[in-house]
Amino acid sequence: METLFSYFFVSLVLLAIGVYGLVSKRNALRLLFAVEIIINAATLNFVAFSRYLPSPSVTGQTFVVFAIALAAAEAAAGLAIIVVAFRLNRDIDVKELKRLRG
Repeated sequence: METLFSYFFVSLVLLAIGVYGLVSKRNALRLLFAVEIIINAATLNFVAFSRYLPSPSVTGQTFVVFAIALAAAEAAAGLAIIVVAFRLNRDIDVKELKRLRG
């Protein structure tokens, strides 16, 4: 049986990969994927805490379902913005998107 530490370790690795992707990459799609990886790290923690609570409950799984729905909406909106930026600039480099300012 897995311990709580193993879940935390996997979550920490996912968080580190996501933060590295946010800090080092300039491509908008890679930034979007990095945010999704960070959200997955958080949801893994919710499920791990819910599993190891003394009284069985589905609170963690409920939060995860809402987090997945919000992540899907965020991905749809982010991809729409990226498509518009690509149509305007023919590039999705984040530092080059100065024309999208209001």
